[in-house]
Amino acid sequence: MQVDSGLRAFIWLTVAIVGGIISFVLFQASPFIGVLMGVVTLFMAWLISSSVRMVAQWERAVVLNLGRFAGVRGPGLFFITPIVQSVSRVIDLRTITSTFKAEQSITADTVPVDVDAVLFWRVVNPEKAILEVQEYSQAIGWAAQTALRDVIGRSTLADILSGRDKIDRILKTLIDNRTEPWGVEVTSVEIRDVTIPAALQDAMSRQAQAERERQARIILGESETQVAVKFMEAAKLYEQSPTALHLRAMNMLYEGMKDKGSMIIVPSSALETMNLGAITGLASQAQAQLLQTPNNVPAPPSAPQPPIVRAAPPTPPAPPAGGYLPGQI
Repeated sequence: MQVDSGLRAFIWLTVAIVGGIISFVLFQASPFIGVLMGVVTLFMAWLISSSVRMVAQWERAVVLNLGRFAGVRGPGLFFITPIVQSVSRVIDLRTITSTFKAEQSITADTVPVDVDAVLFWRVVNPEKAILEVQEYSQAIGWAAQTALRDVIGRSTLADILSGRDKIDRILKTLIDNRTEPWGVEVTSVEIRDVTIPAALQDAMSRQAQAERERQARIILGESETQVAVKFMEAAKLYEQSPTALHLRAMNMLYEGMKDKGSMIIVPSSALETMNLGAITGLASQAQAQLLQTPNNVPAPPSAPQPPIVRAAPPTPPAPPAGGYLPGQI
Protein backbone atom coordinates (compact mmCIF):
# COMPACT_ATOMS: atom_id res chain seq x y z
CA MET A 1 0.00 0.00 0.00
CA GLN A 2 1.37 3.32 -1.08
CA VAL A 3 0.84 6.25 1.30
CA ASP A 4 2.37 9.68 0.98
CA SER A 5 4.31 9.71 4.25
CA GLY A 6 5.67 13.18 3.68
CA LEU A 7 2.21 14.69 3.29
CA ARG A 8 0.88 12.92 6.39
CA ALA A 9 3.91 14.00 8.43
CA PHE A 10 3.47 17.58 7.28
CA ILE A 11 -0.21 17.60 8.25
CA TRP A 12 0.52 16.01 11.62
CA LEU A 13 3.31 18.49 12.35
CA THR A 14 1.17 21.47 11.32
CA VAL A 15 -1.75 20.45 13.55
CA ALA A 16 0.60 19.66 16.43
CA ILE A 17 2.33 23.06 16.24
CA VAL A 18 -0.95 24.97 16.09
CA GLY A 19 -2.43 22.90 18.94
CA GLY A 20 0.76 23.23 20.94
CA ILE A 21 0.65 27.01 20.70
CA ILE A 22 -2.99 27.03 21.81
CA SER A 23 -2.23 24.59 24.62
CA PHE A 24 0.67 26.73 25.82
CA VAL A 25 -1.55 29.81 25.98
CA LEU A 26 -4.26 27.91 27.86
CA PHE A 27 -1.67 26.40 30.15
CA GLN A 28 -0.76 29.89 31.32
CA ALA A 29 -4.33 30.44 32.41
CA SER A 30 -5.09 26.94 33.68
CA PRO A 31 -2.57 24.10 33.74
CA PHE A 32 -5.30 21.44 33.60
CA ILE A 33 -6.95 22.94 30.55
CA GLY A 34 -3.56 23.39 28.88
CA VAL A 35 -2.61 19.72 29.38
CA LEU A 36 -6.03 18.57 28.18
CA MET A 37 -5.71 20.76 25.12
CA GLY A 38 -2.31 19.24 24.38
CA VAL A 39 -3.71 15.70 24.52
CA VAL A 40 -6.61 16.67 22.27
CA THR A 41 -4.17 18.33 19.87
CA LEU A 42 -2.10 15.14 19.53
CA PHE A 43 -5.22 13.06 18.94
CA MET A 44 -6.51 15.50 16.30
CA ALA A 45 -3.13 15.55 14.57
CA TRP A 46 -3.15 11.75 14.34
CA LEU A 47 -6.79 11.67 13.24
CA ILE A 48 -6.38 14.23 10.46
CA SER A 49 -3.10 12.77 9.18
CA SER A 50 -4.59 9.27 9.13
CA SER A 51 -7.56 10.36 7.06
CA VAL A 52 -5.42 11.69 4.22
CA ARG A 53 -4.51 9.33 1.41
CA MET A 54 -2.99 9.86 -2.01
CA VAL A 55 -2.28 7.49 -4.91
CA ALA A 56 -0.63 8.03 -8.27
CA GLN A 57 -2.37 8.44 -11.62
CA TRP A 58 -1.88 4.78 -12.57
CA GLU A 59 -3.06 3.40 -9.20
CA ARG A 60 -6.38 2.73 -7.48
CA ALA A 61 -6.94 2.23 -3.74
CA VAL A 62 -9.40 -0.39 -2.49
CA VAL A 63 -11.22 0.94 0.59
CA LEU A 64 -12.87 -1.33 3.14
CA ASN A 65 -15.54 -0.16 5.58
CA LEU A 66 -15.18 -2.28 8.73
CA GLY A 67 -13.88 -5.14 6.62
CA ARG A 68 -16.42 -4.85 3.82
CA PHE A 69 -15.72 -3.51 0.37
CA ALA A 70 -16.56 0.21 0.26
CA GLY A 71 -15.24 1.19 -3.14
CA VAL A 72 -12.23 2.15 -5.19
CA ARG A 73 -10.64 5.56 -4.65
CA GLY A 74 -8.16 7.59 -6.62
CA PRO A 75 -6.19 8.81 -8.34
CA GLY A 76 -4.91 11.82 -6.44
CA LEU A 77 -5.82 12.97 -2.93
CA PHE A 78 -8.78 11.50 -1.05
CA PHE A 79 -9.93 11.13 2.56
CA ILE A 80 -11.15 8.18 4.56
CA THR A 81 -12.71 7.82 7.99
CA PRO A 82 -10.01 6.67 10.42
CA ILE A 83 -10.67 3.52 12.46
CA VAL A 84 -13.85 2.81 10.47
CA GLN A 85 -12.36 2.70 6.98
CA SER A 86 -9.05 1.36 5.78
CA VAL A 87 -7.13 1.05 2.55
CA SER A 88 -6.46 -2.65 2.10
CA ARG A 89 -4.45 -2.52 -1.10
CA VAL A 90 -3.36 -0.27 -3.95
CA ILE A 91 -3.80 -1.79 -7.44
CA ASP A 92 -1.46 -0.89 -10.29
CA LEU A 93 -3.41 -0.43 -13.54
CA ARG A 94 -0.39 -0.29 -15.84
CA THR A 95 0.59 -3.11 -18.18
CA ILE A 96 2.76 -5.59 -16.29
CA THR A 97 5.32 -7.92 -17.85
CA SER A 98 5.74 -11.42 -16.45
CA THR A 99 8.09 -14.14 -17.65
CA PHE A 100 7.20 -17.81 -17.37
CA LYS A 101 8.59 -21.05 -18.75
CA ALA A 102 7.77 -24.69 -19.32
CA GLU A 103 10.74 -26.95 -18.61
CA GLN A 104 11.06 -30.46 -20.07
CA SER A 105 7.64 -30.37 -21.68
CA ILE A 106 6.83 -33.18 -24.12
CA THR A 107 5.45 -32.20 -27.51
CA ALA A 108 2.92 -34.17 -29.55
CA ASP A 109 5.79 -35.95 -31.38
CA THR A 110 7.48 -36.87 -28.03
CA VAL A 111 10.28 -34.30 -28.12
CA PRO A 112 11.35 -32.70 -24.80
CA VAL A 113 11.61 -28.92 -25.08
CA ASP A 114 12.14 -25.93 -22.79
CA VAL A 115 10.04 -22.91 -23.74
CA ASP A 116 10.40 -19.39 -22.34
CA ALA A 117 7.59 -16.87 -22.86
CA VAL A 118 6.57 -13.36 -21.86
CA LEU A 119 3.10 -12.36 -20.71
CA PHE A 120 1.73 -8.81 -20.95
CA TRP A 121 -1.31 -8.19 -18.75
CA ARG A 122 -3.07 -5.48 -16.76
CA VAL A 123 -5.82 -5.14 -14.18
CA VAL A 124 -9.05 -3.72 -15.59
CA ASN A 125 -11.30 -4.33 -12.56
CA PRO A 126 -9.62 -3.66 -9.19
CA GLU A 127 -12.66 -4.92 -7.26
CA LYS A 128 -12.46 -8.44 -8.78
CA ALA A 129 -8.68 -8.47 -8.52
CA ILE A 130 -8.84 -7.91 -4.76
CA LEU A 131 -11.96 -9.95 -3.95
CA GLU A 132 -11.90 -12.95 -6.31
CA VAL A 133 -8.29 -14.13 -5.93
CA GLN A 134 -5.77 -13.93 -3.13
CA GLU A 135 -2.62 -13.06 -5.10
CA TYR A 136 -3.65 -12.28 -8.65
CA SER A 137 -0.11 -11.80 -9.94
CA GLN A 138 0.99 -15.25 -8.71
CA ALA A 139 -2.23 -16.85 -9.96
CA ILE A 140 -1.68 -15.35 -13.41
CA GLY A 141 1.83 -16.80 -13.54
CA TRP A 142 0.62 -20.31 -12.69
CA ALA A 143 -2.25 -20.07 -15.16
CA ALA A 144 0.11 -18.97 -17.93
CA GLN A 145 2.55 -21.81 -17.24
CA THR A 146 -0.24 -24.40 -17.22
CA ALA A 147 -1.65 -23.07 -20.50
CA LEU A 148 1.82 -23.16 -22.08
CA ARG A 149 2.34 -26.81 -21.11
CA ASP A 150 -1.09 -27.65 -22.47
CA VAL A 151 -0.38 -26.02 -25.84
CA ILE A 152 3.05 -27.67 -26.10
CA GLY A 153 1.52 -31.09 -25.45
CA ARG A 154 -0.92 -30.60 -28.33
CA SER A 155 1.63 -29.22 -30.82
CA THR A 156 4.54 -30.77 -32.68
CA LEU A 157 8.08 -29.43 -32.62
CA ALA A 158 7.74 -28.11 -36.17
CA ASP A 159 4.58 -26.20 -35.20
CA ILE A 160 6.33 -24.64 -32.20
CA LEU A 161 9.37 -23.59 -34.22
CA SER A 162 7.59 -22.31 -37.31
CA GLY A 163 4.15 -21.30 -36.01
CA ARG A 164 4.95 -19.08 -33.05
CA ASP A 165 2.36 -16.48 -34.00
CA LYS A 166 -0.39 -19.08 -33.97
CA ILE A 167 0.74 -20.47 -30.62
CA ASP A 168 0.90 -16.94 -29.19
CA ARG A 169 -2.72 -16.35 -30.17
CA ILE A 170 -3.82 -19.67 -28.68
CA LEU A 171 -1.99 -18.94 -25.41
CA LYS A 172 -3.51 -15.47 -25.20
CA THR A 173 -7.02 -16.89 -25.60
CA LEU A 174 -6.49 -19.62 -22.99
CA ILE A 175 -4.91 -17.37 -20.37
CA ASP A 176 -7.42 -14.59 -20.95
CA ASN A 177 -10.33 -16.97 -20.41
CA ARG A 178 -8.82 -18.08 -17.08
CA THR A 179 -7.99 -14.60 -15.79
CA GLU A 180 -11.13 -12.79 -16.89
CA PRO A 181 -13.02 -13.65 -13.66
CA TRP A 182 -10.14 -12.05 -11.75
CA GLY A 183 -10.54 -8.70 -13.49
CA VAL A 184 -7.31 -9.15 -15.45
CA GLU A 185 -6.93 -8.66 -19.20
CA VAL A 186 -4.12 -10.35 -21.14
CA THR A 187 -2.71 -7.99 -23.75
CA SER A 188 -0.38 -10.41 -25.56
CA VAL A 189 1.78 -13.49 -25.14
CA GLU A 190 5.13 -13.93 -26.89
CA ILE A 191 7.40 -16.99 -26.97
CA ARG A 192 10.99 -15.88 -26.46
CA ASP A 193 13.04 -19.04 -26.81
CA VAL A 194 12.64 -22.74 -27.57
CA THR A 195 15.45 -25.01 -26.38
CA ILE A 196 15.77 -28.60 -27.61
CA PRO A 197 18.34 -31.30 -26.69
CA ALA A 198 21.78 -31.07 -28.29
CA ALA A 199 21.50 -34.52 -29.91
CA LEU A 200 18.26 -33.50 -31.59
CA GLN A 201 19.87 -30.27 -32.79
CA ASP A 202 22.64 -32.27 -34.49
CA ALA A 203 20.09 -34.57 -36.12
CA MET A 204 18.06 -31.61 -37.37
CA SER A 205 21.22 -29.99 -38.71
CA ARG A 206 22.12 -33.12 -40.67
CA GLN A 207 18.58 -33.38 -41.96
CA ALA A 208 18.66 -29.77 -43.14
CA GLN A 209 22.02 -30.34 -44.84
CA ALA A 210 20.72 -33.45 -46.61
CA GLU A 211 17.66 -31.54 -47.74
CA ARG A 212 19.81 -28.76 -49.19
CA GLU A 213 21.97 -31.31 -51.03
CA ARG A 214 18.85 -32.93 -52.44
CA GLN A 215 17.56 -29.59 -53.64
CA ALA A 216 20.94 -28.83 -55.21
CA ARG A 217 20.93 -32.14 -57.09
CA ILE A 218 17.38 -31.55 -58.30
CA ILE A 219 18.27 -28.07 -59.52
CA LEU A 220 21.38 -29.43 -61.27
CA GLY A 221 19.30 -32.13 -62.99
CA GLU A 222 16.73 -29.59 -64.12
CA SER A 223 19.54 -27.42 -65.48
CA GLU A 224 20.97 -30.37 -67.41
CA THR A 225 17.52 -31.07 -68.85
CA GLN A 226 17.14 -27.48 -69.98
CA VAL A 227 20.62 -27.50 -71.53
CA ALA A 228 19.82 -30.74 -73.37
CA VAL A 229 16.61 -29.25 -74.73
CA LYS A 230 18.48 -26.21 -76.00
CA PHE A 231 21.11 -28.43 -77.59
CA MET A 232 18.38 -30.39 -79.38
CA GLU A 233 16.90 -27.17 -80.71
CA ALA A 234 20.35 -26.03 -81.85
CA ALA A 235 21.00 -29.40 -83.51
CA LYS A 236 17.79 -29.09 -85.49
CA LEU A 237 18.83 -25.62 -86.65
CA TYR A 238 22.33 -26.81 -87.62
CA GLU A 239 20.82 -29.76 -89.47
CA GLN A 240 18.81 -27.39 -91.61
CA SER A 241 21.79 -25.07 -92.20
CA PRO A 242 25.21 -26.82 -92.65
CA THR A 243 26.88 -23.46 -93.22
CA ALA A 244 25.89 -22.35 -89.76
CA LEU A 245 27.32 -25.58 -88.33
CA HIS A 246 30.65 -24.97 -90.09
CA LEU A 247 30.78 -21.39 -88.83
CA ARG A 248 30.02 -22.54 -85.31
CA ALA A 249 32.75 -25.19 -85.52
CA MET A 250 35.31 -22.67 -86.72
CA ASN A 251 34.29 -20.28 -83.98
CA MET A 252 34.73 -22.99 -81.33
CA LEU A 253 38.23 -23.77 -82.64
CA TYR A 254 39.12 -20.11 -82.69
CA GLU A 255 37.89 -19.54 -79.14
CA GLY A 256 39.93 -22.50 -77.97
CA MET A 257 43.15 -21.60 -79.80
CA LYS A 258 43.28 -17.87 -79.34
CA ASP A 259 45.06 -18.25 -75.99
CA LYS A 260 48.81 -18.76 -76.22
CA GLY A 261 50.17 -22.19 -75.49
CA SER A 262 46.79 -23.91 -75.75
CA MET A 263 46.29 -27.26 -77.39
CA ILE A 264 42.99 -28.79 -78.45
CA ILE A 265 42.47 -32.49 -79.09
CA VAL A 266 39.52 -33.01 -81.41
CA PRO A 267 38.29 -36.53 -82.27
CA SER A 268 38.42 -37.43 -85.96
CA SER A 269 34.73 -38.34 -85.87
CA ALA A 270 33.94 -34.79 -84.77
CA LEU A 271 36.02 -33.41 -87.62
CA GLU A 272 34.20 -35.59 -90.11
CA THR A 273 30.86 -34.58 -88.65
CA MET A 274 31.80 -30.92 -88.99
CA ASN A 275 33.32 -31.51 -92.47
CA LEU A 276 36.67 -30.30 -91.21
CA GLY A 277 38.68 -33.42 -92.14
CA ALA A 278 39.55 -32.10 -95.62
CA ILE A 279 40.60 -28.77 -94.20
CA THR A 280 42.82 -30.44 -91.63
CA GLY A 281 44.35 -32.73 -94.25
CA LEU A 282 45.16 -29.84 -96.53
CA ALA A 283 46.68 -27.92 -93.69
CA SER A 284 48.86 -30.89 -92.69
CA GLN A 285 50.02 -31.43 -96.30
CA ALA A 286 50.90 -27.77 -96.68
CA GLN A 287 52.83 -27.81 -93.40
CA ALA A 288 54.81 -30.90 -94.53
CA GLN A 289 55.75 -29.27 -97.83
CA LEU A 290 56.97 -26.20 -96.00
CA LEU A 291 59.15 -28.31 -93.74
CA GLN A 292 60.72 -30.22 -96.70
CA THR A 293 61.50 -27.09 -98.68
CA PRO A 294 63.79 -24.71 -96.76
CA ASN A 295 63.32 -20.96 -97.07
CA ASN A 296 60.18 -21.52 -99.09
CA VAL A 297 62.23 -22.07 -102.31
CA PRO A 298 60.75 -24.58 -104.74
CA ALA A 299 62.97 -27.65 -105.30
CA PRO A 300 64.54 -28.06 -108.80
CA PRO A 301 63.11 -30.76 -110.98
CA SER A 302 65.09 -34.01 -110.84
CA ALA A 303 66.86 -35.35 -114.01
CA PRO A 304 65.05 -38.11 -115.85
CA GLN A 305 66.46 -41.58 -115.18
CA PRO A 306 67.06 -44.03 -118.07
CA PRO A 307 64.78 -47.00 -118.12
CA ILE A 308 66.16 -50.20 -116.67
CA VAL A 309 66.03 -53.13 -119.10
CA ARG A 310 66.15 -56.56 -117.61
CA ALA A 311 67.18 -59.60 -119.82
CA ALA A 312 64.94 -62.60 -120.02
CA PRO A 313 66.34 -65.93 -118.65
CA PRO A 314 67.71 -68.43 -121.37
CA THR A 315 65.39 -71.09 -122.74
CA PRO A 316 66.55 -74.68 -121.99
CA PRO A 317 67.24 -76.94 -125.11
CA ALA A 318 64.66 -79.40 -126.25
CA PRO A 319 65.30 -83.11 -125.41
CA PRO A 320 66.32 -85.55 -128.30
CA ALA A 321 64.14 -88.12 -129.87
CA GLY A 322 65.22 -90.80 -127.47
CA GLY A 323 64.15 -88.75 -124.58
CA TYR A 324 67.61 -88.42 -123.04
CA LEU A 325 70.05 -85.58 -123.13
CA PRO A 326 73.78 -86.02 -123.56
CA GLY A 327 75.39 -86.96 -120.25
CA GLN A 328 72.20 -88.39 -118.76
CA ILE A 329 73.09 -91.97 -119.78
